Amino acid sequence: MLNKAQKKQHIDKSAEMVKGSKTLVFADFTGVDTASLRRLKIEVKKAGAAFKVFKKRLLNITLKDLGVAFDPLQFKSQVGTFFIPEDLSSVAGTIHKFAKELIKAKKNFIVLGAYDLVGKQAVSAADFTVIAKLPGREVLLSMVIGGITGPLRAFMYIVSELAKKAPAAQAPEAATVPVAPAASAPVAPAAEPAPVPTSEGVGTPTGSVGAV
Repeated sequence: MLNKAQKKQHIDKSAEMVKGSKTLVFADFTGVDTASLRRLKIEVKKAGAAFKVFKKRLLNITLKDLGVAFDPLQFKSQVGTFFIPEDLSSVAGTIHKFAKELIKAKKNFIVLGAYDLVGKQAVSAADFTVIAKLPGREVLLSMVIGGITGPLRAFMYIVSELAKKAPAAQAPEAATVPVAPAASAPVAPAAEPAPVPTSEGVGTPTGSVGAV
């Protein structure tokens, strides 16, 4: 039985953990052994989350004071809380996987619901399961990036292959224009010596003067 001072300590501690979180997940851990819970705490701690058990009545006081619309008193079972500094997807898969392992071992570990502190919205157990089955954030981001860059890489590859197969552009050869042989100038016939007039009329060419 907690005294008044101890109750105040629990309320203050739970309030501190809620203020440092973006998401809360509530689970029924009835029948789960201490060793399994310790292993669960180690696994979620890798994602920066923490699993803590507060008395439901004290936790309910904290949640009401901080405006969180979730009442842990609605459950008859013990309620443990995951305090998660990131969104639900950062640790939902780990919690879901752990719960499945415990169920196989016939140990009762049931997610009762969650609460998004940033969006101030309750998340049902069914919605939690859907989110938990999605790939992690890193995987989703790589899928989105791959979906964007994949077609671009394919396009660049096709362009590259087409460039390899296309014949290299060649400069057109200069057209050979047939050159006609130069026409030789016609040779004029030698002019005959002009006749030299004589006393008898037309005489013989120069150099052949006849007897007088």
